[in-house]
Amino acid sequence: MKKFKYNQNGALLINVLVYGSIGVLLIGSLIAWGTVNLKLTNQAVVREKALQIAEAGIDYYRWHLAHNKTDFQDGTGAPGPYVHDFADRTGEVVGQFTLDITPPELGSTLVTINSTGEVNGFPDLTRTIEVKMAVPSFAKYALLANAVMRFGQETETFGPVHSNEGIRFDGLAHNIVTSAKADYNDPDHDDTGDQNEFGVHTHLNPPPPENSLVSSFRPDEAPPSSLMVRNDVFLASREFPVPAVDFNGLMSTLSEIKTAAEQDGHYFAPSGAYGYNLILKTNDTFDLYKVDSLMPSPKNNCRKPNWTDQEGWGTWSIGAQTLINNYPLPANGLIFVEDSIWIEGQIDGARLTIAVARFPENPSTYANINLNRDLRYTNYDGTDVIGLIAQGNINAGMDSNDILRVDAAMIAKNGRAGRYYYNNNCHPYHIRDTLTLFGMVGTNKRYGFAYSDANGYETRNLIYDGNLLYSPPPFFPLVSENYEIISWREK
Repeated sequence: MKKFKYNQNGALLINVLVYGSIGVLLIGSLIAWGTVNLKLTNQAVVREKALQIAEAGIDYYRWHLAHNKTDFQDGTGAPGPYVHDFADRTGEVVGQFTLDITPPELGSTLVTINSTGEVNGFPDLTRTIEVKMAVPSFAKYALLANAVMRFGQETETFGPVHSNEGIRFDGLAHNIVTSAKADYNDPDHDDTGDQNEFGVHTHLNPPPPENSLVSSFRPDEAPPSSLMVRNDVFLASREFPVPAVDFNGLMSTLSEIKTAAEQDGHYFAPSGAYGYNLILKTNDTFDLYKVDSLMPSPKNNCRKPNWTDQEGWGTWSIGAQTLINNYPLPANGLIFVEDSIWIEGQIDGARLTIAVARFPENPSTYANINLNRDLRYTNYDGTDVIGLIAQGNINAGMDSNDILRVDAAMIAKNGRAGRYYYNNNCHPYHIRDTLTLFGMVGTNKRYGFAYSDANGYETRNLIYDGNLLYSPPPFFPLVSENYEIISWREK
């Protein structure tokens, strides 16, 4: 059979063309992929630079506010936005940051700053940061005291607790507990002597056994012992010593509130009687009564004998009163009364600070705030807020509700927040059931709505209103002079 031979040169050329084309496609794809990756890398670098420039804008305005706490117009006296060049370390301008500033509401320190960073030549690759800053107020604490504090086993707290002195805590703390003291001599020991325990300590034995309480000095809760981890008491830990909080500046706060209330709020002069009763209403008004008489104690010996430390003891409960008028809530949220008051009722969409004081200051004439009936919010999202500042005490009177709820941020400037001791002769008022405080409490003297013999409120719930941290009541006193960053987010 005759055989044919084929020329292989043509087949080789076809192979070269096919594989060459594939190679060209691969190289082209690799070049395109590399180009895209290089572009994405460059964009990532630019975006990172834009973020750093935006951060520089925040740092700049924080510095600006440190030197001028009330200037929210970047020194221009005109509305923003405000554009600043940003130079690198060689002095070359490489971009800009643009600031949009939302000033605080009246009586607040919360300022919102939006800083947008941009790199020259890349207007579409901006980054924006939103930061909220504020000067912290007394409302950053659930409970703040300028005296020794003791919390019993029935007490549960849900916010930061601080004392400039020492704290004995035998209940349950859901947030951090702090003291300005490294150690102190607990005055509630059964034993006597100079035996200092930690600035924040507990007399509750660690489980097991549960709920076992020691009333005398505890060596394991005192130096030089190592600090024990007590998650059964301090769920968010304890810390001491920390800087003290200054109560002295509250005098200027009361004076400022009085002046502002006289100008754009409500000011009420001395009643000529026992004080006033304010009943807040959900229609943005309040009824004002003059308190003509106080409720007498059931027996003359209703007060515990020889308790000289309970100055100003009384029933602090209304006997008779006379309606004066109904008033609208003030636009600036300030009510100042130069007398003692009782307050109750409910608000809906209001922000108020109610302060009481008599001037010039004299310990024998301090004005007090009394809470015998519920004082409530309608909204618990920060829309409703009440601040109560008393020159003297904040009292729960003898005839206070058996189950009492108070929604407010409260401060007793010179006195204490608490309830007087009403002994068994005060029956049925000597023992109350449950007290719920939603907001915060600040007290100069020792706080307390109950006593170790079950007198007073058997159950006390102290619940911190987290909205106060961002937006305290109008003109609420501050605990610092400097702005702090409260929140940071990229928009």
